[in-house]
Amino acid sequence: MPSKSVNIAVIGTGVVGSAFLDQLLRVKSSIVYNVIYVARQRVALLSKDYKALDFGFSWKNALDGAREPTLSLESLLEYLRKSPSPVILVDNTSNPELANFYPNFVRAGISIATPNKKAFSSELELWDRIFPKEECAGLVYHEATVGAGLPIISTLRDMITTGDEVEKIEGIFSGTLSYIFNEFSSVSPNNNKFSEVVKAAKQLGYTEPDPRDDLNGLDVARKVTILARIAGFEVNSPTSFPVQSLIPTPIESIESAQEFLEKLPEYDDELGGLKQSAVDENKVLRFVGTVDFSNKSVNVGVEKYDYAHPFASLKGADNVISIKTKRYQQPIVIQGAGAGAAVTAAGVLADVVKIAERI
Repeated sequence: MPSKSVNIAVIGTGVVGSAFLDQLLRVKSSIVYNVIYVARQRVALLSKDYKALDFGFSWKNALDGAREPTLSLESLLEYLRKSPSPVILVDNTSNPELANFYPNFVRAGISIATPNKKAFSSELELWDRIFPKEECAGLVYHEATVGAGLPIISTLRDMITTGDEVEKIEGIFSGTLSYIFNEFSSVSPNNNKFSEVVKAAKQLGYTEPDPRDDLNGLDVARKVTILARIAGFEVNSPTSFPVQSLIPTPIESIESAQEFLEKLPEYDDELGGLKQSAVDENKVLRFVGTVDFSNKSVNVGVEKYDYAHPFASLKGADNVISIKTKRYQQPIVIQGAGAGAAVTAAGVLADVVKIAERI
């Protein structure tokens, strides 16, 4: 019996995209994965006969020598639509323009696997067009948009599909903020100041080049939006519910990240006081996102947890998510590395395999 063949188009070859291609080209499977298109910002490799691209010694070297311009989204749609084999588009970018174009691909029968949070956490109207009530020919998988390679979205969807009802989702969704609060507020007493921990996190490479991109809470809000929508909570956008920013208002618009870090110690007292109040209650501080169906609320911010709580004992930059449902009154807890190129790419690759098995 001939092997099943699937054509793969890959957009984005940054740290996640590179790790994804390396993993895909090493995968052992009864399904044949033919990479027919690889694009970075300005150039691309394209198979005009829809057969697997010949990368020679290295796909990176081949792409470095590429002269083909990257296709426009409309041209890419037409190119993939004509593929003689089923197609999976792998978007390893955070490009909002590409995210907005997803409904066109899906309607054309092109499936998508992606870690691009913008597609699923922007306006609700886009979500409804990506996942219309009527069945579309293309499938969309996005496990890596929440928790990288952790099985959070697939677990939640399985619960919903089998008729379970979510009561509460609560979690630490940011590896950066996980590390910062694990160091800042620990079960063992410490004198660490918030500004010092933020600087250390940046030096270790845990934060974005500008730590304010982590401290504003928006990344967590996007992930919470995605899970809330899957669970049936119609969240309009990541800014439609309370999101606590850890950026002091007087320095939120300072031009440079370096100047921001230099001034941050001036505002240590506020979080320092909150930390001390937690210590007095035998608790720690954690930055969490919560979807609470009983209270019909969604929010992101700092919360206190008893020393015995699973969130209190978290180490390093791990993510941890708790899901309480009608069936699982003792919440399911999923914990592990929620960031990093290798685990994120593995989450995307797992989605590609799942799609390939279905189409």
